Amino acid sequence: MLGVFSSSIVTAPDELAAAGSRTPSPKTTASLLVDRVFASKDEIFCLFEGALDNLPSLRQQYGLAKNLNEALLLIEAYKALRDRAPYPASHVVGHLSGDFAFIVYDHATSTVFVATDQKGKIPLYWGITADGFLAFADDSDLLRGSCGKSIATFPEGCFFSTRWGDLKSYEHPKNKVTCVPATEEEIWGATFLVERAPVFAAMK
Repeated sequence: MLGVFSSSIVTAPDELAAAGSRTPSPKTTASLLVDRVFASKDEIFCLFEGALDNLPSLRQQYGLAKNLNEALLLIEAYKALRDRAPYPASHVVGHLSGDFAFIVYDHATSTVFVATDQKGKIPLYWGITADGFLAFADDSDLLRGSCGKSIATFPEGCFFSTRWGDLKSYEHPKNKVTCVPATEEEIWGATFLVERAPVFAAMK
């Protein structure tokens, strides 16, 4: 799986850019990275990897055909979220059960919507290419030559959207996602972590 987006569509997180500045300039441009589209409908494209355990119930929830695959279901779920959903994006992704990673791109609105499962069973990485594109892939080696040290593991249980607030946790939507810069010796540019709510001991 691979998705590459220009800066005219999406602004890459500052933490990825900062991490990438600490390595020799990558030489691979976005044009050398070949993307794959698994499903498309109404100018919405979805790349999906993994499996949804609750696919049958989701089909029923959205009133879809029984033979619809995960990628097409996510397109329909995205359309419902975009056009008429009264609930936040975290609600839509939070109802997905299974091991998955996906990228949705809406050409009409230039919206990027990316998420991974709660345990990170399906790997997903992101980084900034030599020519400033934000790239996603399930193979870190595919991005390493293109993104230098700006490459990072996409945080589990999170979604990234250019329409609904950049990077957020759908498991803990009220908690901030913070970035921990890597040391010079590490190959990754940064680690993204979801802040946990403080726990206060009961006072006797």
